[in-house]
Amino acid sequence: MIGLIRVLTLSDPEVLNRHGRLLEARFGIKTVSRCIPDQPRGIYNAETEETARPKIVALARQLEAEGAQAIFISCAADPALAETRAAVRVPVVGAGSAGAAVALALGGRIGVLSITPDVPAAVAQVLGDRIVAYCVPEGVSNTTHLMEPGGVERSMAAARKLVDAGADVILFACTGFVTIGMAPKIQAELGVPAVDPVLAGGLMLSYVLN
Repeated sequence: MIGLIRVLTLSDPEVLNRHGRLLEARFGIKTVSRCIPDQPRGIYNAETEETARPKIVALARQLEAEGAQAIFISCAADPALAETRAAVRVPVVGAGSAGAAVALALGGRIGVLSITPDVPAAVAQVLGDRIVAYCVPEGVSNTTHLMEPGGVERSMAAARKLVDAGADVILFACTGFVTIGMAPKIQAELGVPAVDPVLAGGLMLSYVLN
């Protein structure tokens, strides 16, 4: 069983479990999803990431105690990844570094689609100068904006800018793009691979659990 940590506080069980269902469908791995408390807009800057760190560690410990064989932090910033690995005895994977690793395997010119002004450090450390373009959809500054009316259209427009800038692979540096189902839309309309960091994390964990 994977313990999947969402860093956005969610009350809708359908949305909460959406990433876990993707992993179960693709890899056949049972997944239990939980979210950290009191962060209704998730992680979108240094302050909200710092606030989330102890919550993520505490939730990982709880999931391990409940029988999780691995922990997946479903956030492309990989918040509290090092601290969580130090706190539990099971493997811990972050969506950001996992997604970046898969993007490197698929192409040499990576376009990063995100919600913050800068490339998340967890992504930049892996990709380095393979990043050829970076874009944030218009009007988006936290993950909840992606789920508002027009979020898909604005995300597609930003993805098109990445391709126009020379990207041969698009990496999501926010798992909110997974929540709104952008990967198949981008691949169908723009003709380039779109790396889903949730599935990338599941791929890494499949080596441990299967």
